[in-house]
Amino acid sequence: MNEIIGIFFITIGLLFDFFGCLGLLRLPDIYNRLQAATKCVTLGTCGILFGLFLFNGFSALGIKALLCIVFLLLTAPVSAHALARGAHKSGVRLWEKSVCDKYEEDRKS
Repeated sequence: MNEIIGIFFITIGLLFDFFGCLGLLRLPDIYNRLQAATKCVTLGTCGILFGLFLFNGFSALGIKALLCIVFLLLTAPVSAHALARGAHKSGVRLWEKSVCDKYEEDRKS
């Protein structure tokens, strides 16, 4: 039963990784691409690692997979935010059809 659930999580993770990579190619600006890449890493890779944990249980490999999940959940959103803020401060423009720019609103006030 754990193998079937593990295959399910690995499949979901692979789908998230695929659509995240597709988003990197198709989205118009760095901010949208960064959002797609962050979703790809957090949901896709964590899904694959959780499926690996279900396959191996509480072995050395399973514990390492859980530790990698925790590390990814803590670092990927923070690094994406730092990259987006750095890009905005260096003058990278948003896509012309973007609706709002909260960084610019905060800077003006």
